[in-house]
Amino acid sequence: MVHRREVAGEEIVLGNQGALWGNAMTWWDHDTGSIWSQPLGEAILGPRKGVRLELLPSTLTTWEAWKEAHPETVALDVHAWATGGFHLEDMAIVVDLGTESAAYLIPPLRAVGVVNDVVAGIEIAVVIDPVDPQRWAVFSRRLDDAIVSLAMTEGELVDTITGTLFDPFLGLGRSGSLADQDLNRLPGFTAFPSDFDTFFPEGAMWQG
Repeated sequence: MVHRREVAGEEIVLGNQGALWGNAMTWWDHDTGSIWSQPLGEAILGPRKGVRLELLPSTLTTWEAWKEAHPETVALDVHAWATGGFHLEDMAIVVDLGTESAAYLIPPLRAVGVVNDVVAGIEIAVVIDPVDPQRWAVFSRRLDDAIVSLAMTEGELVDTITGTLFDPFLGLGRSGSLADQDLNRLPGFTAFPSDFDTFFPEGAMWQG
């Protein structure tokens, strides 16, 4: 997950605090020493307790999948001291919109390709790219003058109302009456399903 490290217009510097809270990383900020929860993006101890950082759109995927969609990307090449990592099929995609949150298990999401939902009053779609199942995205279904209802049909992300086709990873309109409009990316992040209730006890878990 990615957060904007800005509080009241001031840029802050964060470091790894070294301990886990709720089986997840904690940070500390260099100027006040406050302790922050990574999944919540919220200070849980210290002078800034209760302050929350803005969550930004991001994705967990393979380098190959990202590079194909964004060939201009450059990355820091460092030696990997350990093997292993996170496997997307073991995770859930979490959508946290402040007043309401929901999680979507990866295996049943892959089976249907897209889920239309409403979280915190916002029409959303959670999408697995049919071309590369390691790529996923969360989009707003509200366009300038329409709310789309998305489905995965023969490997295409299509609005069932107008027949407009959209790129399932980038949200770009491809063809149809709404092709001049693009789906806006919304913040979403991956988490282990067993940890979801720890941080979002009031959240809903979609299981297909």
